[in-house]
Amino acid sequence: MSVMQTPAGRIDIRQLSIVLGQGREAFEAVQGLDCQIEPGQFVCILGPSGCGKSTLLGALAGHLSASTGSLKVDGSAVTGPSPQRGMVFQHHTLFPWRTVRDNVAFGRKMRGVGKAERHRAADDILKLVGLEGFAERWPDQLSGGMQQRVEIARVLVNRPRLLLMDEPFGALDALTRLNMQELLLDIWTRIRTTVVFVTHDIDEALFIADRLLVMSARPGRIIEDLPLDFARPRTSELVTSPAFARLKRHCLDLLRHDNDRPLPRLNPLGLPPENPLPRFAL
Repeated sequence: MSVMQTPAGRIDIRQLSIVLGQGREAFEAVQGLDCQIEPGQFVCILGPSGCGKSTLLGALAGHLSASTGSLKVDGSAVTGPSPQRGMVFQHHTLFPWRTVRDNVAFGRKMRGVGKAERHRAADDILKLVGLEGFAERWPDQLSGGMQQRVEIARVLVNRPRLLLMDEPFGALDALTRLNMQELLLDIWTRIRTTVVFVTHDIDEALFIADRLLVMSARPGRIIEDLPLDFARPRTSELVTSPAFARLKRHCLDLLRHDNDRPLPRLNPLGLPPENPLPRFAL
């Protein structure tokens, strides 16, 4: 009898708090976070600057430790960095002295994979991100959007359980950013790894995610957990739809509101139970 394997990439966060700094400089970055993320889910974390979004991502990557509570991936505590939890930053970290192919293959080289095998894997991933003709280029010969594609490819070549993204498109112009969002969604539909994507851009969060976790100002707490049931594949027309506009207004209210007073929760149609918002795009 064959045994059914549990899909990889489940995250369990239980009453997680993280204190940064020491002595008088210490402060609580996130407080009492409690949530579960299912394998293959695309989750965005939205919140104001300084709310602890990147701190949480750093803990998932294994660069930061919990002060209290627990953080597990597939049932095992996160105790340090791992290629199974790949991180993409806002600004690329490519080696300027290595070609695109060698940048993508670098992680496998460090694990002792032979040159022919790691180059084959790099070329497959470069094709996935639309850069199959650029393997021999140098990073400074690429546009900002192409550099980020290489950065994503360098993480994906390790076939991670988690893809952690810290405002990866924040430095790009508006059109390139939209193109990169659509590319990321196309990649995700093919590989279905769990994605945790940090942003402070409401439009971006609503456009790409299955689920939106909204965090308060520091110390960061999860103040709303919103499912995003927009049909896939998603196109740019979504951002002008009435349902999108209502959710955007709700997110704006959450981020501006005094967290001591509860806001009305949205029903499945994206409307508050009373006093629905007007049907217009923001």
